[in-house]
Amino acid sequence: MLFPRKPTSRFLLFTLTSLLLLSFSIKINASDPTSPEDDSDDLEQLLALDEQEDQQQQDQEQESGSRFSEAEVLSKAQRIVLELNSDNSKRAIDENEYVLVLGYAPWCVRSAELMPHFAEAATSLKELRSPLLMAKLDAERYPKVASSLDIKGFPTLLLFVNGTSIAYTGGFSAEEIVIWARKKTGVPVIRISTVAEAEEFLKKHQMFVIGLFERFEGSDFEAFIKAATADNEIQFVETNSIEVAKALYPNIKASNLFLGIVKSEPERYTPYEGNFDMKSILQFLDYNKFPLVTKLTDLNSVRVYSSPIKLQVYIFAKADDFKTLLEPLQDVARKFKTKIMFIYIDIMDENLAKPFLTLFGLEESKDTLVTAFDNKGSSKYLLQSNPTPSNIEEFCSGLLDGSISTYFKSQPIPDNNNASVLAVVGKTFDDLVLNSPKNVLLEVYTPWCINCETTSKQVEKLAKHFKGLDNLAFAKIDASANEHPKLQVDDYPSLFLYKAGYKDSPEIPFRDNFYVINLLLKFSVSDCSVYLRQRICTSSPDLDKCIRLRLY
Repeated sequence: MLFPRKPTSRFLLFTLTSLLLLSFSIKINASDPTSPEDDSDDLEQLLALDEQEDQQQQDQEQESGSRFSEAEVLSKAQRIVLELNSDNSKRAIDENEYVLVLGYAPWCVRSAELMPHFAEAATSLKELRSPLLMAKLDAERYPKVASSLDIKGFPTLLLFVNGTSIAYTGGFSAEEIVIWARKKTGVPVIRISTVAEAEEFLKKHQMFVIGLFERFEGSDFEAFIKAATADNEIQFVETNSIEVAKALYPNIKASNLFLGIVKSEPERYTPYEGNFDMKSILQFLDYNKFPLVTKLTDLNSVRVYSSPIKLQVYIFAKADDFKTLLEPLQDVARKFKTKIMFIYIDIMDENLAKPFLTLFGLEESKDTLVTAFDNKGSSKYLLQSNPTPSNIEEFCSGLLDGSISTYFKSQPIPDNNNASVLAVVGKTFDDLVLNSPKNVLLEVYTPWCINCETTSKQVEKLAKHFKGLDNLAFAKIDASANEHPKLQVDDYPSLFLYKAGYKDSPEIPFRDNFYVINLLLKFSVSDCSVYLRQRICTSSPDLDKCIRLRLY
């Protein structure tokens, strides 16, 4: 999650925001119109009053030299961010060219986490004299207004341009909100003319794209502007001064035409070496905008998953353990830059870590783990040696050259002694099913499947009924905890008959599988046994055995 510069606990943040929302509620109730004359009050009067109060606050701060605390930032939102309601929402959107609306619910944790970033962004935009009106709506309190604005989830950010909504596609830190809002309101690029301006800019921006041009015209410059407008996340700056360019990008070598990205991490400066066209510039940014190691959060997850770098290595570790691993891991990541994306997840954060670890059957693990996903082919991999920097580097090299095998999760090998229905796991699927000389009837189930328990009981009865037939085995596998490349199932329960001599055939599954399952669920075991006899008791030795066992 993207937190303010001064980190706070989730509880404190939620409490402060709740108090903020409560204060808004009190303020709105106190100022609710009680007569038709009050209803005609212009929105501009409220905004003018807010601006006057804001100016007084700025004057006081200049005298005292104080800086905002988090509580002060939240308090300032009461004056800068307009609280929408049933009476003023339509006027606010209709009478302002640009309105950025935050739809929230008081009980929503993500809304509470976003609120201080939204307030800080409002403060910055106000100082920049942006024409954008920042507003928020308690969608739970005003559901009809929320519906009219097409606010369906929480939090929701929508930009209204002359009354028409545009979905928010930027980041969720205060800086990212400001960048996105300014780009959408006509300021895609900041022009910096002096070294002093450059130094002041560096105090406020952690990541940006710099463009150095001899003149602010021509095809190269136009491509730069188009890329700046199309990008939703990164601040672009332009200059025609080599001195200013060096202040922003000390390693610059060009003197009249240059583009590069600056980030606040060890891999701070990356120059662009391609042609100046919008598509190529945006592609360069997509491959270079993330840190060497990205910490996954709820709010940046969509950006991470949509990265064009589809081969992604995930490091799961406790926060303290990761601090020790980070620097050498950055050295490894640098060697695979633009080829592999490195992502860190706090293994103690169940909301983020558990869904991934469950895919490997390692959801209970608390030790450092390294995994990988190839999002092109939906394959996953697991580093099965100690997660040292050298082993991680070797693992990554293997991912690129194809020498690392795809990982399929498996439960521990069970004891099947005296079992009428064999318990198969990922590790034993080859031995007990594919390589077995017997015909194998396999039930594929999951613990959460409604009909699986009934089917399992019927399979147990079938196994007892065919107990004396040596060439037929009954087996079951929990698909939620076990995987195999030749077992692809979408519906549960599913039954598969692996016939001896035809184990590798793609025609292994019952063609009328639903018929068989219906028999198991609705009819007798004898009806199902007829179905199996028709497929098993076909050759002479099998037929003789079936007759002796009175199965035919």
